[in-house]
Amino acid sequence: MRLERSSEITLKQPRINFCIWLQIMMAVSGEQALAGERMLRMPSCLLKLTRVVLSHKPCALFILIFVFVSFAYIKLYWGIEEDPKSHGPTYSLSAENGCAHYVPSPLDTAGGPSPSTGNVFFVETSEQTSPSYLFSCSVESAARSHPTSRVVVLMKGLAKGNASLPKHWAFFLLSCFPNVEIQPLDLTEFFSGTPLAQWFQQPQRQQEPYFLHVLSDACRIVLMWKFGGIYLDTDFIVLKNLQNLTNALGIQDDNELNGAFLSFKAKHKFMELCMQDFVQNYNGWVWGHQGPGLLTRVFKKWCSLETIKSMSCRGVSALAREVVYPIPWQNWKKLFEAVTALELQELLKSTYAVHIWNKLSHETKLEIPSQALLAQLYSQFCPATYAKMKQDSEELSRRAV
Repeated sequence: MRLERSSEITLKQPRINFCIWLQIMMAVSGEQALAGERMLRMPSCLLKLTRVVLSHKPCALFILIFVFVSFAYIKLYWGIEEDPKSHGPTYSLSAENGCAHYVPSPLDTAGGPSPSTGNVFFVETSEQTSPSYLFSCSVESAARSHPTSRVVVLMKGLAKGNASLPKHWAFFLLSCFPNVEIQPLDLTEFFSGTPLAQWFQQPQRQQEPYFLHVLSDACRIVLMWKFGGIYLDTDFIVLKNLQNLTNALGIQDDNELNGAFLSFKAKHKFMELCMQDFVQNYNGWVWGHQGPGLLTRVFKKWCSLETIKSMSCRGVSALAREVVYPIPWQNWKKLFEAVTALELQELLKSTYAVHIWNKLSHETKLEIPSQALLAQLYSQFCPATYAKMKQDSEELSRRAV
């Protein structure tokens, strides 16, 4: 799979040529208030048109009605097509605001790592092409934390070879970051040359209850095997540069590892074993069997362990829970509780990224602005997305009044 920089977003605005319509309207107006002095002041082209119209009154009336009805129909049609409620959120940032309004300063590369070939990857395996605030925040926070790395977003819903991205505010916002690339994901090509190629070709797999989640589990281990780098789920908020966490994954609780964050060199033996286990011990009907369960099984064999613990074994590290999963999934509601700045600093002092557990938290309303832990994370680590959230929140409040 080639990783190429996506083309620039092009925005086409519909335009109407009002010349003919204006001329006819002025001609009819001339019939109703005909005065020699005013006629002399009219441009010669309009004067000629007026004489023609006055000499063919039935024809002029027909033309006027036809143009008026056509104009009304076109306006109504475009009004429906452009209604944000009919297509969900669309690109709506004004040109004068531009990138400078949401990304006011260039990414800070001072004191950061030297230019690296290690990419940061996000993968969207559904057909979704309307990114959420959290999706946008995940990519933005990764781009800010890794200014010298490519942040590559692979989306199954994007048409292959499509010259432009959908007109959605998140795509416009993320395009302001020079290190972000959004590309289509061709899964057949993606899985080719791996043990998962044959698995993916079996159509009955798509009937399984957790197929989309299993497909995501498959993509991340293939991604690490083929290309290496860092993989993150689209419900992470990145606080620090992750490049020094190499050949590592995180412990989510006392019994299990989680693959929402992975960092491996390409062609690493651990990832090869993960692909083999995926096929040999496949069970798409048990939640997590191909994800956290798989990584836990392979790590235990890799290190000859009975239970999971924070350690480094044969070049692979199981990171302590606070590194990337500081909020356990059982306590996800804590993300929506108010905390002081000091409490936030203490909570995240050893944390590189925060997993938001979107599967559990996505239906919970987040007040913007507020002192909720999650709101503060948005504000500090993805300020451009936060500005858009705040703008939309204020707009909703105005409409409600």
